[in-house]
Amino acid sequence: MSRARVRGVAYGDTMAFDQPLPTSLSPSRLADFQSCPRRYQYASVERISQPATYATAKGRLVHYVFEQLFKLAPPERTVVAAREFVSAASAHVLTTDVRTEIGLDDARETQLLAETDAIIETYFAMEDPRAIVSEGVELRVKVTVDDTPLLGILDRLDRDEEGNLVIVDYKTGSVPNRNFDSYTFANAELYAVLCEAKLHERPTKIRLLYVSQGQSIERSVSDAVLRARTVAATSAWRQIKEFYDHGDFPTSPSKNACRFCAFTDRCPDAWASTPR
Repeated sequence: MSRARVRGVAYGDTMAFDQPLPTSLSPSRLADFQSCPRRYQYASVERISQPATYATAKGRLVHYVFEQLFKLAPPERTVVAAREFVSAASAHVLTTDVRTEIGLDDARETQLLAETDAIIETYFAMEDPRAIVSEGVELRVKVTVDDTPLLGILDRLDRDEEGNLVIVDYKTGSVPNRNFDSYTFANAELYAVLCEAKLHERPTKIRLLYVSQGQSIERSVSDAVLRARTVAATSAWRQIKEFYDHGDFPTSPSKNACRFCAFTDRCPDAWASTPR
């Protein structure tokens, strides 16, 4: 492999990275690594910033609004209150850099805010937040499982009518094909591993709220799933440390993986048909 591919310092036959290894592994970074180890290198080790997109900006706006909404007392969680948080969300999310990266002119900002408002209205048709018993919003959970430091930030952790924990995750994209549930629920199932390790209580269900579509999908949490997610995370962490010590994270180019990667322009092994 050409040493020019790695930002590091050469020592003998290996490379050493200038940057330290991340101190924890999150579900999204695990997904990066599973998609392509080199993608993990660029995002987590070299810490190359990924430019915002219209979709990510909208997702952050919506998450900010719902986070603030659930900080209110249950009777105060109204659609009017939610809409009052949009201005603060815009100031928080739509920074000068973000506006530049997504080409946010006046017309496009009007469109973005209109879509955000539509999502708020759709959400309130899905559930009544005044009736939700929440254990926390944007809940940061950090644990070590089998020598693997894991970190997750949960959109919401609720109690259902039977008193069981339920992981709730907001999604602003389209509802996926249910034939791919294993992939769709992967991040949230690792959240369940974190919750059980940290709280000593296992969530019984995961709910994904597709708030732009007005649909939700659920999946029960099973022993088999938690074992599989734990093994996947611990195995990946061992590989991450090995690749880091070796000074190189290999590539796993594929048409699908490269299509959604922000680093194809700098990756010499990117799939040849990936649009630049």
